[in-house]
Amino acid sequence: MSASQTSTRPGRAKKSASRAVQRKIMDRLATGMSWAAMLIVVFVLGSIIWTLLKNGLPGLTASLFTKSMGAPGQDGGLANAIMGSILQTGLAILLGAPAGLLTGIYLAEYGSESALARAVRFVSDMLLSAPSILIGLFVYMVLVAPLGHFSGYAGSVALAILAMPIMVRTTEDMLRLVPLSMREAGIALGAPKWRVILFICVRAARGGIMTGVLLAIARVAGETAPLLFTSLGNSEWSLNMGRPMASLPVAIYQYAGSAYQDWMQQAWTGALLVTLGVLIINIVVRVGIHGGRT
Repeated sequence: MSASQTSTRPGRAKKSASRAVQRKIMDRLATGMSWAAMLIVVFVLGSIIWTLLKNGLPGLTASLFTKSMGAPGQDGGLANAIMGSILQTGLAILLGAPAGLLTGIYLAEYGSESALARAVRFVSDMLLSAPSILIGLFVYMVLVAPLGHFSGYAGSVALAILAMPIMVRTTEDMLRLVPLSMREAGIALGAPKWRVILFICVRAARGGIMTGVLLAIARVAGETAPLLFTSLGNSEWSLNMGRPMASLPVAIYQYAGSAYQDWMQQAWTGALLVTLGVLIINIVVRVGIHGGRT
C-alpha cells in the first residue's frame, strides 16, 4: 500500500463523519420545524374550537331548536335555519351524488385517457377549485333571474354543483385502487362488464366512495355565498323549497354583523352547530377510513 493511499483514508473518514453530523443536524432541524408547525396548527384549531365553545354554549337552549328566527329581543331561535340547511344540503346530495358517482365510474372504468375523459376531468378539477360565490352567481343567472324569485331548490342546485367534483374525484381514485385481478376474475366467470363494475369494483371501493360523499356533505354544509344568491333566507318557518328558505350559514352571516346582543349570541351558537356537524362528519370519515384499512 502506497503512502498516498494511507494519507487519503483519514481525510475520507473525516469527510464522511462531518457529513453524518450535518445529516443529523438537518434531520433534527426538519423534525423540530415539523413539530413546531404541528403545534401552531393545533394551537390555532384549538383556539377556534375553544372560542366557539365559550361563546356558543351559553346560547345552546331548547328554544334555539324549537323557535324560528325572530326580531331582536323576542327570544327567537334557529329552528327554521337548521331545518333549511338540512333540507337544502340533503337535496343537494340527492342531486349531486348520482351524477358525481356515475361520472367517477365512467372516468375510472370506461373513459381511460380519451379526449372526452380528459375534458370531463379538467372541468371537474376546475369546479373543485372554483370560488363558491361564482357557482352561486351562475345558478342565480340560470335559475333565479329567469324565474323571478329565490328558492330552496336553487340553493340545493348550487350546493350540488359544489359537491359533485368531490365525489367525482373520490370515486375515480377509489375505483382505480381496486386490483385488476378482481376485474379479470369477474370477466373470466362470464359476468358482463357492468356487473363486474357494480358488484365487484364498486362494492370493493364502497368505503372510499362513502367517504367522498361524507366529505362533500361537510364541504357544502357551511357554504354561505352561493345561498345568498339562490335561497336568500327567510325568517319564518317554511318547508316549501319553492320559496326563499333560511339556512344556518346565512343566518350566521346576518346575525354576526348586527348590533343586538341576542342575535350575536345566536350567531355564535349557530357557528358552533355548523362546526360540530362538520367535525362529526370528519370523525365518521376518519373512522370509516381506518375501519376500511383494517
